[in-house]
Amino acid sequence: MTSTILIVGAGQAGAQAVDTLRREGFEGRLVLIGDEPHLPYQRPPLSKQFLAGEMAAERLPFRHQAFYDEHRVELKLGLPALSIDPGARRVTLADEQALFYDRLLLSTGARSRPLTCPGAHLPGIHYLRAIADVDAIRLGLRPGARVVIIGGGYIGLEAAATARKLGCAVTVLEMADRVMNRVVASSVSEYFEHEHRTQGVKIICNTRVVRLEGARSVERVVCADGSSFEADLLIAGIGAVPETQLAAQAGLACDNGIVVDSHCRTSDPAIYAAGDCTNHPSARFGMRVRLESVDNAFEQGKSAALNMQGRSTPHDRVPWFWSDQFDNKLLIVGLSQGFDQQVLRGDPATRAFTICYLKGGELIAVEAVNHSKDYMAGRKLIAERARPDVDKLADPQIPLKNTV
Repeated sequence: MTSTILIVGAGQAGAQAVDTLRREGFEGRLVLIGDEPHLPYQRPPLSKQFLAGEMAAERLPFRHQAFYDEHRVELKLGLPALSIDPGARRVTLADEQALFYDRLLLSTGARSRPLTCPGAHLPGIHYLRAIADVDAIRLGLRPGARVVIIGGGYIGLEAAATARKLGCAVTVLEMADRVMNRVVASSVSEYFEHEHRTQGVKIICNTRVVRLEGARSVERVVCADGSSFEADLLIAGIGAVPETQLAAQAGLACDNGIVVDSHCRTSDPAIYAAGDCTNHPSARFGMRVRLESVDNAFEQGKSAALNMQGRSTPHDRVPWFWSDQFDNKLLIVGLSQGFDQQVLRGDPATRAFTICYLKGGELIAVEAVNHSKDYMAGRKLIAERARPDVDKLADPQIPLKNTV
């Protein structure tokens, strides 16, 4: 009988596991361990409403202290886990406190990928992953400030939109030939580049940062072509890497994340993992995946909690993602890797359109720009492994749900 469950990682997956365990009847000792001193909180607003000052810090937590008190959840916040001893089933914290477990959940998430070019050691380089990061960035977001953002992915573009709305002069430097290169179709990239430029954001693609310069802190970004950009504030958004060090040191299998099976079990049967830190199998897409997704962390945290209680629950949801930039909402469902056909629904000039991806005639992914109905229909059709009529799919006058 499981009497003690420890959860290392107080993000979305860890918070959802706590909620599910208590909601589903787990009565044993439940301990949530987190690196940060804050209660588990939402991260998507960090690059948007919270960064802009439109959301108070009090609104970020998933639950307030009363919930954890009422549900007998022991919080060990601001106390990173230093090591796991699988043989003894023991976790040691930064204050040398040792906690023993019957089941352990690792929901350690991911960390910002650091810059490695000359000058990357200088003070004044900001990443955007936690509340403390936002507090530091806000100090420089004043009207007229020259903000340079390295990386044109979700985080970089969301931060760019927020900084521009606050009156900053914003430049985005992207190494690829277009923004969001790895995650969206070229027409979606072109649309968002146009939207940013219309708002006054300077986007420069096909440019590689080779060094950072400054006397006491970063003052200038220098690129391979010799161009340079003065920076009052520098934000790096060049991706994230899974937090696997704790797991790897404990001897758990890791490969672009902590390797888990369809029931969230690691290579140690007493240890589970969930969220951005995991590499898990997707039966729906026929491959292993590591997803940086709030929805995946939520669902996998829930599945892990049920499996730790002996309730067999495979995790194989169709993933979805979103990004808000200025007044645009990008909604993505499914995974487009391996597609052999791409269908455009609508005209980007109307500011509402959708890209559909098919593989062997089956709908596998949808990218909807300001088109929530297509996104909702896409979720259902992808889950059903639908094979839509391509001619109907290309006609935006026909609802996506009626294309099968």
